[in-house]
Amino acid sequence: MNERALLELRGIYKSFPGVKALQNVDFTLQKGEIHALMGENGAGKSTLIKVFTGVHVKDAGDIFIEGKSVQIRSPKEAQENGISTVYQEISLCPNLSVAENIFIGRGGGRFVSWKENNKKAGKLLESLGINVKPTQQLGSCSIAVQQMIAIARAVDMDCRVLILDEPTSSLDESEVTKLFKLMRDLKARGVGIIFVTHFLDQVYEVCDRITVLRDGRLVGQYDIETLPRVQLVSKMLGKELDDMADIKNDIPVFENADQTPVYEGTNLCSTEGISPFDFKIRKGEINGFTGLLGSGRSECVRTIFGADRVTSGSVKVEGQAVKITKPLDAMKQGIAYLPEDRKRDGIVGDLSVKDNIILALQVKTGFFKPFTKAKAIEFANEYIKLLDVKTASVNTPIKSLSGGNQQKVILARWLLTHPKYLILDEPTRGIDVGTKVDIQKLMLKLASEGMSVTFISSETDEMLRTCSRLLVMRDRKLVGELTGDQLTQACVMNTIAGGDKNAADK
Repeated sequence: MNERALLELRGIYKSFPGVKALQNVDFTLQKGEIHALMGENGAGKSTLIKVFTGVHVKDAGDIFIEGKSVQIRSPKEAQENGISTVYQEISLCPNLSVAENIFIGRGGGRFVSWKENNKKAGKLLESLGINVKPTQQLGSCSIAVQQMIAIARAVDMDCRVLILDEPTSSLDESEVTKLFKLMRDLKARGVGIIFVTHFLDQVYEVCDRITVLRDGRLVGQYDIETLPRVQLVSKMLGKELDDMADIKNDIPVFENADQTPVYEGTNLCSTEGISPFDFKIRKGEINGFTGLLGSGRSECVRTIFGADRVTSGSVKVEGQAVKITKPLDAMKQGIAYLPEDRKRDGIVGDLSVKDNIILALQVKTGFFKPFTKAKAIEFANEYIKLLDVKTASVNTPIKSLSGGNQQKVILARWLLTHPKYLILDEPTRGIDVGTKVDIQKLMLKLASEGMSVTFISSETDEMLRTCSRLLVMRDRKLVGELTGDQLTQACVMNTIAGGDKNAADK
């Protein structure tokens, strides 16, 4: 038994009908460490977390808290053992105040003095370096601050083990810095932190150790300094990963500037407050919008697709003037859009994989012309095979799939409409490295076949690997366009910051 161990899991097994989710998995979290839990979607990370947080009851194995054997059969028992989780989708109440969210549900039926609770919340927030008033409505705070408040709530409930599940997926760089500072402060207090993320840079910036799972089994546990990134990726995938720098050789480069654009928008603007912008894309081109979170990149593509109400501008598709004021207009012009938030705007959780795949094409053709069951199954099977969607059957509810497989289903939905122009907003967010590579290679394949693609990603290096042209956004304005030798990390960062885009190369 490890004397410094805060949480130990030994020989954990968990199965569901037809699926061995965990097989003989060990895991050790020490006091005062930040420990990354890594693996592809479907590797068993979520199941393991749900076992020691009481959401699932293990089939076999042992759990120890500071050397003491414990049984965790419910989230309440996990909480009583000092285990708390902050999820990617924050489960607090935005209509209540910060203090109310920290203390809600802990009155025990007694009279609650909110004056006293506000005072206690203020001291707690100050001790954690969270600069927000206890009386402020939670919904008025940024996502980063809301996550920190969820962490503050866990700390005040005497958590010894804190699980952070994809906490940075919706944060910009400055917000990530603040979150990491809080994590390091908690580490110094002896709290053990389990950090689940798909951002490799962040793992190497803030973590002490890494545990890798693959196909429900333990691959290994490693000190951060002994595991180079390329080896981490290899262990996650179970194979050597091709050098992704080579992918850039396949990016189509356009010499003919006079080619009629597939889509051309002039003076476009919507109700979401972006400044009027011009945009065009040629057949077979992959371009992208880049900028910090909130810069207006998503608002631009939503304007192009008609998802936000367009207030000005003119549009041509293949040289012909058209009106696009709503998504159906765009779909009829051969434009498809995979949205940033797959849970809110993408999947229909209670519908099957099949029904989610055929949804866009059914809308396009009209619900008065429904597909036969056989045709729907044929469509679904074709794209499940094409995109290697891991699902028990076409009738499996999509909400039961991993995040990466949900993303593939939404992508299948739009590919089934055979678009001439495909917009992908954060298609690789929150999914594993292998699936990211698959999606990047698919984009290049579609472009080689003549499809135009606009790509948005928070990971700049991912865009540099796949795009031949980047449009840079800052403060909801289009502030630069980078091509050729300007497509470097330094140029992108300099343009976002407001400097000369060529300065970085001088």
